[in-house]
Amino acid sequence: MLIFAISTLAFSQDPKERTYMYEILNPSHEPKQDVKGFAQTRVEEKFDRGLTLARIKENDAIHISWRLLKTDDDAVAFNVYRAVNSKQKKLNQKPITATTDFIDTSVKDADAIYWVEAINGAKKTISEKKSLAQYDGEEVNYHRIKLKDPNVRAGKVAVADLNGDGQYDYIIRHPHTNVDPGVPNPDDGTTYKIEAYLHDGTYLWTKDLGPGIEPGVWYSPFIAYDFDGDGKAEIALKTAGDNYLKNDAARIYGGTEYLTVLNGMTGEEIARVDWPERNDRYGNVNRQNRNQIGMAYLDGKTPCILAARGTYKLMTVDAWQLHNGKLEKLWRWDGDEENPVVRSQGAHNMVCGDVDGDGKDEILLGSCMLNSNGTLRWSTGLGHSDKAYMTDIDPNREGMEVFLAIEPWIDNGYGVSTVDASTGERIWGVGHKTFHVGDGMVADIDPNSPGLECFAAEDKKGGSTDKYMLSADGKKLASNADVPPCRNWIWWDAGNTRQLFFGDDNRWGAESMSGGRSQSIGYWKGDKIADGIYGDIIMIADLFGDWREEVVTALPGELRIYHTHIPAKDRKVTLMQDGVYRSYVLQRSQGYPQAPVPSYYLGN
Repeated sequence: MLIFAISTLAFSQDPKERTYMYEILNPSHEPKQDVKGFAQTRVEEKFDRGLTLARIKENDAIHISWRLLKTDDDAVAFNVYRAVNSKQKKLNQKPITATTDFIDTSVKDADAIYWVEAINGAKKTISEKKSLAQYDGEEVNYHRIKLKDPNVRAGKVAVADLNGDGQYDYIIRHPHTNVDPGVPNPDDGTTYKIEAYLHDGTYLWTKDLGPGIEPGVWYSPFIAYDFDGDGKAEIALKTAGDNYLKNDAARIYGGTEYLTVLNGMTGEEIARVDWPERNDRYGNVNRQNRNQIGMAYLDGKTPCILAARGTYKLMTVDAWQLHNGKLEKLWRWDGDEENPVVRSQGAHNMVCGDVDGDGKDEILLGSCMLNSNGTLRWSTGLGHSDKAYMTDIDPNREGMEVFLAIEPWIDNGYGVSTVDASTGERIWGVGHKTFHVGDGMVADIDPNSPGLECFAAEDKKGGSTDKYMLSADGKKLASNADVPPCRNWIWWDAGNTRQLFFGDDNRWGAESMSGGRSQSIGYWKGDKIADGIYGDIIMIADLFGDWREEVVTALPGELRIYHTHIPAKDRKVTLMQDGVYRSYVLQRSQGYPQAPVPSYYLGN
């Protein structure tokens, strides 16, 4: 009878019942203490203005854009300057306050140099200067990073400021191939390499992860961030020793594994500790035993590293801080302590953000949420979510919501659903049985429907290929062919409606175009607004310029970072200074891709 009562309470929406359930399952559980990290003030990325130039071929003009920072006054104004042969000229007649961009239609000299002056009250500051000459030639609408090996194509990329100059640098993993769980390893000698480049293309270093790390996304997670607060980013990754053991399918099932932190500028090891150990409680050592890394401000100030194992059965998370060159353990969370509430509740990403307003980050593992001190906050009990989006979906509700696309068969109508981010309370569900919901997305694409639209797709693994689109409050808006794809959405145009990519063969949401075909950007069932984008999309993020996003693509021997030159209509603080948005971008270097979303409502 006790087991039945526990199982019933596991799906209760009453917070008191959930607390009661937790106490029954953990009769000897002692409360964990709040994290006290090394940072006295919040460690944050330091940005320059992100000044960006783009040539508009149609009228031979130059689009200039730059960042708005959260440290700027609400009334901050900007002036744009151009210099040719040391002759300086202010281009705008009145200070610019409506946007953070400007179009120069009078440029005549390829050697022109541009910069921006910010006026914050009585204080004036000058941005970095950019030369038009470096934007001529092929790089009309993109910035190129040439790779050391012209035959290499990146499979993943992380962005972080490695040298402390206020600009994002690029850390890639290659080759672009992937060994997925559940299939034999070709065992052809392929090993993953991590490689670092500065923003200007300067090559820094390469680290070969060796044969102890299988060349698949679930065995090689890595992220980049300033973990020790020195103003320069480090790389946290999973590494392995030489004592690995392989089975008949050439899959690794034994050997030492580590959480390792590398110096971002040199690639040298700073510290390492044991990775969460293999255990039969995870299920199959390869298929269920997946690995992730995250970052969270567990005390509101210190960027802590999270090493996680497990998705489909047991899940564990170890929290660490990098302090004085050493990794110091903060807590361990073992999902079996809450079993059966959180078994198999994991997702393919780990997103962190402050859901209760206390300044400390909580950790969304999928269908469950951890508190900053390593205790369970809530679990839906719905099972493994292939996609989980945490943002303000419905601006008429207080706080953020989480949109879930649940992979297992769900009879109760919540296989496509939203829950409250702070409490886990179910808000609405699709209302009927679902079989294998393998994809999902939230975006404002319909101006007639308030809030963000929520769309999801089943895949043939479950015997259904149905697609659904629902409003922010759960009303059904469209199905099947009228539902857009879930991959690769971007803010590129002027305005808050989000756009997506499609190939020149009109295959919406195409991800791999490195074979020579270009991709376009456009509105769902609307106008195309950009084209000529080549390569495999490996990141979408607000990397420089104004708040609109860039897209990073991979081609043999190079990265391309494409950016918009469409005139803006408003201005926003750079999206990368929003904690939830930054967490999504951080996660893009591992796991399966998800388009980033901020903690606040970003729509019409």
